[in-house]
Amino acid sequence: MMKNDLKYITVAITLLFLAGCAGASYVTVPTPPREAGLYHKVRKGETLWRISKQYGVGLETIAAANRLPNKQKIYVGQLLFIPEQERLSYANIAKETSFIWPIKGKILSFCGSYKDGVKNKGIDIKARHGEAVVASRSGKVTFVEENMKGFGKTIIINHDEKYSTVYAYNSQLLVKVGQVVKQGTVIAKAGQSGRAATPRLHFEIRKKHEPQNPFYFLP
Repeated sequence: MMKNDLKYITVAITLLFLAGCAGASYVTVPTPPREAGLYHKVRKGETLWRISKQYGVGLETIAAANRLPNKQKIYVGQLLFIPEQERLSYANIAKETSFIWPIKGKILSFCGSYKDGVKNKGIDIKARHGEAVVASRSGKVTFVEENMKGFGKTIIINHDEKYSTVYAYNSQLLVKVGQVVKQGTVIAKAGQSGRAATPRLHFEIRKKHEPQNPFYFLP
């Protein structure tokens, strides 16, 4: 009799344990992103665009993957997921191109950003009115316009069969169509022409007439 009672008690305890397990809640382990990629830990002095150049992935792509509301605000120790879909070979780019900054200053508008429904196909760099703008690479001036719609005083330099650069919002143009210029030559003075709200330079790098992100090519 005692053995049977002990057996029933054991079964009852087991059933209660199983019932408790069935009703227990479990902590869900986050699943890793489905897309290929890796994580980068932000170090002191790094910026998002510098990280994007390091991995060959678009700045906008990284910002979207990490849901960053402000692309200029990342902090030391932050983990950023770097997707691989847009991986580029910067070693190859470096071999075939060599560009320099046309002017040094704070980036006011990034490539791919929108303002008033207009997409920026280059970058806008903060400048002082009248500050020297230099040729980003040696080439031949193929376009000079004093009042280009939306861009004001604009210059386009053709560098070879593949690449060309655009310089807009200037206050003064110092070159003519057909003129050959060397990298670093002063070609214009920065200003606020066209739709520029403040003194700045609008700069584009194009490959076979298609706008590229300048950050991929600049040092």
